[in-house]
Amino acid sequence: MLQDLDDGVGAEGWHGARAPDLGVFDHLARMAYDRLPGEFRRLTGDIEIRVADFADDEALDDLDIEDPFELLGLFVGVGIAQDGASPSTGQMPNRIWLYRRPILDYWTDHDETLGDIVSHVLVHEIGHHFGLSDEDMESIEAAAG
Repeated sequence: MLQDLDDGVGAEGWHGARAPDLGVFDHLARMAYDRLPGEFRRLTGDIEIRVADFADDEALDDLDIEDPFELLGLFVGVGIAQDGASPSTGQMPNRIWLYRRPILDYWTDHDETLGDIVSHVLVHEIGHHFGLSDEDMESIEAAAG
């Protein structure tokens, strides 16, 4: 029965709900970034955070991914581990992409909040910028709460 539903929102709260759009995802990403430890954020420098529904065909081809739902996020640029600490003239800024539709698809199949998933993908992609291990990334996520 509908009155038995108690998912924190209730059936009435979901009745008029729509899937979060790109603007909401951008806001979630900014909130997640702002919660990261200050020292970590300072080290990221001028990294750009972008959101799109899916990765473009070029990125999918470069990664040999056929199903665009398989890619939740992507770091594009030169990481610090690859001597990207000081960009050369003409080099595009380092950028992190978060892909809305694959993240929403992942969210439907897992027992995590959407904000937690966005945070996880963001930290994972920033981790590529630094050349961090999975353990390092888990520590940063834990510090972000």
